[in-house]
Amino acid sequence: MDSKTNYFAHETAVIDPGCEIGKGTKIWHFTHIMSDCKIGENCNFGQNVVVSPGVVLGRNVKVQNNVSIYTGVICEDDVFLGPSMVFTNVINPRSAVNRKAEYAKTIVGRGASIGANATIVCGNNIGEFAFIGAGAVVTKEVPAYALVVGNPAKHIGWMSEFGQRLKFDDKGIAVCAESKETYRLQNGSVTKIKA
Repeated sequence: MDSKTNYFAHETAVIDPGCEIGKGTKIWHFTHIMSDCKIGENCNFGQNVVVSPGVVLGRNVKVQNNVSIYTGVICEDDVFLGPSMVFTNVINPRSAVNRKAEYAKTIVGRGASIGANATIVCGNNIGEFAFIGAGAVVTKEVPAYALVVGNPAKHIGWMSEFGQRLKFDDKGIAVCAESKETYRLQNGSVTKIKA
């Protein structure tokens, strides 16, 4: 980190012109941040990451090794992207057909975690604090706090903001085992009950 940049970039990292990179961000070996990206403060990029033009990442986004984040992706604050997970940005790609004008937007909500080797098919938003299991293939919207696994990804439960599985009682109330925060399940969606 030097006084001109306020972020750290390993000497093998490539950062194209026109990027905004927040204070305290760390960019490690062989990572390529392409033009016009907006990256928040205190993000961390592992080895061999590609961030395509125009991607927007909030504060404290953790990007593990070998991740590809393609144009059209927006990650809000505190998102975790596991090793070798990937986003797509075109529904029907063909090598001989240029579809850059058809890039779909995908929004990953605040605090969401996406496991290793998961694939997010473009245009399917991930809700706040959702948890995508390792190797899952997301082909539809994922609600806030949802736990999804498999190919195609299936909704199998709910997670707390601390990443603990929630067990709801017959009144639709669950308490996080780690944080002791309380959640309500009502009409197929989860909300945290403010103290």
